[in-house]
Amino acid sequence: MRKNTPVRLLAFFLLLIGCWGPSTAAAQQPPGVHRVDPPHWWVGMKTVRTVELMVHQPGIAAYAPSLQHPGVKIRGVYRGDSPNYLFVEIEISAKAKPGTVPFVFSQKGKPDLRLNYLLKARKKESDRAQGIRTSDVMYLLFPDRFANGDPSNDLVRGMTTERVDRKEMYLRHGGDLKGATEKLDYLRDLGVSALWLNPVFENNMPETSYHGYAITDFYRVDRRLGTGEEYRQLVDSAHAKGIKIVKDIVYNHVGNECFFFKDQPEKSWFNEWDSFTRTTYREPVLFDPYAAQSDVRRMADGWFDRHMPDLDQRNPRVARYLTQASFWWVEEYGIDAYRVDTWVYPDQKFMDDLARALLAEYPKLGFFGETWVHGVSTQAFFMKNRLRGGERKALPAVTDFQLYYGINDALTREQGWTDGAAKLYYTLAKDFLYEDPYRNVTFLDNHDLSRFYSVVGENPDKFKQGIGLLMTLRGIPCLYYGTEVLMKNFSNPDGLVREDFPGGFPGDPVDKFSAAGRSALENECWNYVRALARYRRATPALQDGKLVQFVPEDGVYVFFRYDRDKTVMVVLNTSAQERTIDLTRFAERTAGFKQGVDAVGGGVAVQNLSERRFPVKGTSIGIYELR
Repeated sequence: MRKNTPVRLLAFFLLLIGCWGPSTAAAQQPPGVHRVDPPHWWVGMKTVRTVELMVHQPGIAAYAPSLQHPGVKIRGVYRGDSPNYLFVEIEISAKAKPGTVPFVFSQKGKPDLRLNYLLKARKKESDRAQGIRTSDVMYLLFPDRFANGDPSNDLVRGMTTERVDRKEMYLRHGGDLKGATEKLDYLRDLGVSALWLNPVFENNMPETSYHGYAITDFYRVDRRLGTGEEYRQLVDSAHAKGIKIVKDIVYNHVGNECFFFKDQPEKSWFNEWDSFTRTTYREPVLFDPYAAQSDVRRMADGWFDRHMPDLDQRNPRVARYLTQASFWWVEEYGIDAYRVDTWVYPDQKFMDDLARALLAEYPKLGFFGETWVHGVSTQAFFMKNRLRGGERKALPAVTDFQLYYGINDALTREQGWTDGAAKLYYTLAKDFLYEDPYRNVTFLDNHDLSRFYSVVGENPDKFKQGIGLLMTLRGIPCLYYGTEVLMKNFSNPDGLVREDFPGGFPGDPVDKFSAAGRSALENECWNYVRALARYRRATPALQDGKLVQFVPEDGVYVFFRYDRDKTVMVVLNTSAQERTIDLTRFAERTAGFKQGVDAVGGGVAVQNLSERRFPVKGTSIGIYELR
């Protein structure tokens, strides 16, 4: 026993360090203070003059901080319920210069603790927060399931989960940031101009840590995906290729292995219940004039899942911690946009305040929230809208689930009074509720939904109809990884729609990143996606042009996108039967034009617009430039 004592002590010491889990930047601090968030900050911020440092160190609350540095001073100190936290608010004046700020933490009878806090110079404004626009085509991918560029980080010793197995649905598979970086040319060739990755924050959780939505460290890239430097390489490489980066972030909850859940700074950092209480997911209670307050509390304060403790953003230190982390990633890595997970579940005043703060500092920053809700008015309630009180909302855009429902209905159900193609028509007719519906992110599937190719019964004609609608309707279109190569499955369970991209991992028998690895049908559909994505990006009329739609008849839905320079006519036949439409019905938009030219078919004139009768093949979509 005695012979092993030094080894046991060393092992205990290493385990203690691992349990505290300092971020990369914090780990580089000189001996003294264990961790500080944010790990560093910047001079010259336009709207942020004060920063609240959360110092985490055993017994730190008993210490008093001081500093001597030109242009920087301590504004206030706060101690919570845990003796292991100290909150220090510092003011950074416009005269402060980049450099190291020396902090001293003193306690009578104890040695001083020291911290050299770095203030950085900001990047050029052009190197960050470019935003996303209607001219973009976005691509969503799961880093763990897309491509494995560095097998050496598949397994990271010391993390809670020490298993990687591609045969297991809910274990890590090994995809990483380097793999995504290596596939940027593939994405650019496809026509992608913005890349959204599911969260890359550390998820040091014992189960299902691959998805990224149970954050355990807001200032660290998950080491199984790579390092902070590799994330920087991804951002910089993407920017060099004309691709923007969208960061996925969660404000509603954390993983229960998060250090500030296990050792809570204050009792009010989380919404606690006498026994586990899950949210009801019933967001209408937030605006229902007849809602019971108990329902409101369960919806807003209930936990998303047992392993996802619900943060209380009404606590000012929680709100500030989350807000500062959001600023930090924009400044540190130059990301261009945020997609906010579970927008409707956190405190809504905090969410609006956060959006205003970020957009005040970064006016071009892309910012959209996940609103997985039902009904256009419900979706519009959470963002800038034209409803009473909507002017007080700050969220510019949402993931447009209502248009997703409309497209799916149109392609999977016969037209009725409100069903099928009529559902899509009625959905768009309610766009008057939004301040600007063109900012919404549109999609056919995502990581929570059944894959589109399966939804349409693996029918390639319906697949093309969906892609055609996605690329020609208003909004910012987003493709889910693998949709372009006809990946399939239903989200029951959700792991089935998060399978590995074939060819992204060493030893894969086929490589669908390459035309040679795809079947003839897959290449046909891939080329169709590519042609339409590129056409949309080259056609301002499909980006910011006006939209005029005609009431669907007999399963045929016709709409136009146009600006001063170009008019595009889209004809969707949701029926399996050939239809003939009367062009005189659309004269208000076709007058003066003689030909309709297939927009993605090599420029061949396919329709003489002077003829009244226009035959439309069954289960088809025609996209025509009018000339």
